[in-house]
Amino acid sequence: MALALALLGAMACQPAATTMSAPAPTSVGPTASELRTDLFAFAADSFRGRETGTPDADRAAAWIVRRLQTLGVEPAGDSGYYQRVPMHSTRTTAKEIVVTNTSGKTTLSYGSDVAFLSALGPGAPLPRLSADADVVFAGYGLADPSISRDDYAGLDVAGKVVVIAGLVPPGLDSAKRAQLENPQSLFNRLGAAIGRQPAAVVLLLPDSIFSLAAGQFAGSQVDLGTATKDERPRTMPMVGVARLSGSPLVPAGWPASGGNGPLPGTRFAASIDTQSRSFNGYNVVGIVRGSDPALRNTYVAYGAHYDHIGIQPPVNGDSIANGADDDASGSVTLLAIARAFTQGPKPKRSLLFVWHVGEEKGLFGSQVFTDHPTVPLDSIVAQLNADMIGRNGDDSLYIVGPGAAPNGQSAVLGAIIDSVNAASSRPFTFDREWDTTTHPERIYYRSDHFNYARKGIPIVFFTTGLHKQYHQVSDEADLINYDKLARIGVLMYRSGMALGDRLTRPKPSNVQ
Repeated sequence: MALALALLGAMACQPAATTMSAPAPTSVGPTASELRTDLFAFAADSFRGRETGTPDADRAAAWIVRRLQTLGVEPAGDSGYYQRVPMHSTRTTAKEIVVTNTSGKTTLSYGSDVAFLSALGPGAPLPRLSADADVVFAGYGLADPSISRDDYAGLDVAGKVVVIAGLVPPGLDSAKRAQLENPQSLFNRLGAAIGRQPAAVVLLLPDSIFSLAAGQFAGSQVDLGTATKDERPRTMPMVGVARLSGSPLVPAGWPASGGNGPLPGTRFAASIDTQSRSFNGYNVVGIVRGSDPALRNTYVAYGAHYDHIGIQPPVNGDSIANGADDDASGSVTLLAIARAFTQGPKPKRSLLFVWHVGEEKGLFGSQVFTDHPTVPLDSIVAQLNADMIGRNGDDSLYIVGPGAAPNGQSAVLGAIIDSVNAASSRPFTFDREWDTTTHPERIYYRSDHFNYARKGIPIVFFTTGLHKQYHQVSDEADLINYDKLARIGVLMYRSGMALGDRLTRPKPSNVQ
């Protein structure tokens, strides 16, 4: 599930439910044993975290292709099973990062202490690559009348290096604290600081959050399209994130001492270089053909993302972010569903399987597939997305889309999923907390279903939710609940069978 998109995103009436019969259970659905075998292989250290733009992601794509060939799934990319996704990576290296104060000079380590953004998102003005100015500490960087707080009161930060702490002030109620702890809120603060025209903005983060952010920004930053020489002037302030603990950019005794204002005698100087290269990532696309000559050129689409976040700063000697739940769980479940459809009964419509690349970088693979589909886009009647489906309570499952997607376009699809689940011998308890566009976690925007929904395709996103191993090197295959994963696979398989045999599209009449 994409964290970078949630971070950068801050800077840059439903019809009645439809009931229907669920398909009869079959013996060919996904099994816990096959999922365990595949997931331990796909989330192994040998794939080195499957980061987009590395040979590791290409090897992961090839692994999926070999499995599809063995199953006899029809290739449906633009090059066999592969669909090319043109991207470019920009590698940032530091020439100098120094804090000078009355105690002397401190050199900060790039990636370990601080990381900078070479771009602020598609179409956004570019940040500068250097800064050298006095430091102003602006506390939590909050200007919020609802809590009677303005950390910028009396401060002149124009042309300075403004430093803000990505924490929450004490004394707030739980609802306000949860709102301010959300990544969206953190980067709203960053955006507000940028708007004050400083020379640079440095957001100080607790160690665990900094490690996530540095993993995204300190190495190669990836974007869609081929690398071209960007002649645009870099007019925005330099933007960075830094480790809060032990930082020389924090006043002595803070937060107990207060301390908002200029740091006497403290100056921050940083300079970075960028180098870009173009490369192709690859979606993997396959089709299991339906049985009805009139409907077999329409599709129920299944999606997952096979990429993860690669090599990270080591924790207890482990630096490989295996991404067992995120999203090896969805990737191997799609393989099991494809296997079930190849070996068992075929629905009237065909089944389209897409393993997306670049989800962790910004939903890039699904953006390219929906902008340049390898089947007619209007032939896709629904998309079922699986991302992080192997953890948490045995019977809990988040469902996203029926409420969040625009114009009620996924409401009928949601009712069908509800009906299939209800007919199960052990139905899941659906959690709909995230099925909204206004939840602080912004889950609706953070996985590949979003790009299908923006094209008007009904979607349902299946996820078992976040956990403390999310985007950590500890997201390992031995933590997956394989019995639960198999049950979700069976639910998705039976849902696809129901949708595939349905003669009408799962859309409300007003959005057909």
